[in-house]
Amino acid sequence: MKKKILRLIVGPTASGKTDFSIELAIQLKSPVISCDSRQIYKELIIGTAPPTAEQLSAVKHYFIHSHSIHNHYTAGKYEIEALSLLNELFKEHDQLVMVGGSGLYADAVCYGIDDFPQPDFDLRERLSARLSQEGIDNLRDELSILDRESYNTIDISNPQRIIRALEVTIGTGKKFSSFKSFKKKERSFTVERTLLERPREELYTRINKRVDLMMAAGLLEEVKSLYSYRNLTALKTVGYRELFAYIEGKCTLDEAVDLIKRNTRRYAKRQITWFKRETPNKFL
Repeated sequence: MKKKILRLIVGPTASGKTDFSIELAIQLKSPVISCDSRQIYKELIIGTAPPTAEQLSAVKHYFIHSHSIHNHYTAGKYEIEALSLLNELFKEHDQLVMVGGSGLYADAVCYGIDDFPQPDFDLRERLSARLSQEGIDNLRDELSILDRESYNTIDISNPQRIIRALEVTIGTGKKFSSFKSFKKKERSFTVERTLLERPREELYTRINKRVDLMMAAGLLEEVKSLYSYRNLTALKTVGYRELFAYIEGKCTLDEAVDLIKRNTRRYAKRQITWFKRETPNKFL
């Protein structure tokens, strides 16, 4: 029996994945399954640049505004839920469209992820407090001593990655890296991966314009409404943390907007690096 096909569309933020995936989904008569780790949250309406109401009405979407920031969510949970959904949808479709910029979520579906210990929120809060008081360099140095392999392989510019690695290492007494098996799980479907790319300057221009449009659409008001929840993991993301800093008087609004643009550009660079680890079936 011929295997079902998952048409996975990946690429950096602002590369045009949403429009491309909808056009492909219409062509294949498929719904669109999102693998974006922030568009999944129903409270984040503007800052995650989700599909517009018109785009959502054009094609059935899954995992868009389907969960709450108040319920802890992980790539492991996404793997379970997405595979269950795919199993049901493949009963009616030979090809399905999946799209997103979250490399970990995409990998969870395509290859599976390792079983890590449950979060220790108390320890995480203590580490987050240290991050605020001491800065990221001290936490990096500690990780380099406790788990050199993780220090050499994770994105050490991302504070949340550093904190998670330390949380597991300190909390379990075992290195974070020891929980990684690097064994790809077998899937019942074939993945055809398309990587969307744009010239760097064009991508950066699109990012800057998107941030301006989000601000005009009311991003600051959205962030103000979420300020009391600012310590939730879901809100420690680009576009929100910079405006939280503005609200706290740590920078001007113009500085916060410039930081959103800069940090989004840096995030896009990391996305490109992540997605190029795997040779896609197609570049566009």
